[in-house]
Amino acid sequence: MEIYIDGEWYDRDTAKVSVFDHGLLYGDGVFEGIRVYNRRVFRLREHLDRLYASARAIALRIPQSVEEMTAIVNEAVRRNGRDDVYIRLVVTRGVGSLGIDPSSCPRPSLIVIVTDVSVYPPALYASGIRLVTSATRQVGPDVFDPRIKSLNYLKNVLAKIDAHEAGAHEAVMLNAEGFVAECTADNIFLVRDGVLLTPPAQDGGLAGITRATVLELAAQGGIAAHERRLARYDIYTADECFVTGTGAEIMHVRQADGRTIAAGDAGPVTLRLRDAFHALVRTAGEPLW
Repeated sequence: MEIYIDGEWYDRDTAKVSVFDHGLLYGDGVFEGIRVYNRRVFRLREHLDRLYASARAIALRIPQSVEEMTAIVNEAVRRNGRDDVYIRLVVTRGVGSLGIDPSSCPRPSLIVIVTDVSVYPPALYASGIRLVTSATRQVGPDVFDPRIKSLNYLKNVLAKIDAHEAGAHEAVMLNAEGFVAECTADNIFLVRDGVLLTPPAQDGGLAGITRATVLELAAQGGIAAHERRLARYDIYTADECFVTGTGAEIMHVRQADGRTIAAGDAGPVTLRLRDAFHALVRTAGEPLW
């Protein structure tokens, strides 16, 4: 494994960041999780667009251009020589003094990690996962815009703890009004009467790259899809439910808060979209070598 940090390459044991980096001290930074399939980086431009937009939103100037960043990511993938792998791309505010003032950080820090990822054990893709509703609420856009993919994930971590404590695999996070926002690291979809439903971004969920891909595949496959406010009732009474994310891909939900979703199996819409997604990621883009 070779890890890029600010122009240098390190192995896992020697890769280090300063204890004065504001990304460590205050969660001040942005990141992206990206997948490589069949030697192809999936939707890199979309991930970079979101990364740079998140950085602009928090007044963080990324020193590298998009073209330079693309070259660094591609080189990191080539150096690691893996056909299928995960990329964690991180930009922190950089090293500064103690105290939250970002003006003490003269230069942001760029980190690129290429490694394995396994959000869920492979066996769960056949059996499905169990959800619980977390007591931790997702903040709304009146507090913090959910389109910013920042390093501060503490609320999501607390929700994940709720899932572990309940013996579940993932947790649903509601917004302040009680509507479904997202899961701890995934977007959520329901199917009712053949129609695909997902919460609108303004209810607090991240505008996920996999989420957008699923909506595109639904349109191409003639599956009606709508963004709609959803409550727990809608999850409990859905015909199908699944979550999406770069790490999770498409994972069906068999149970929510102790209630089995339909028959508990992956439904026909979920399976169609999963098959279409797997076919897309293996062929999209040019191979790096």
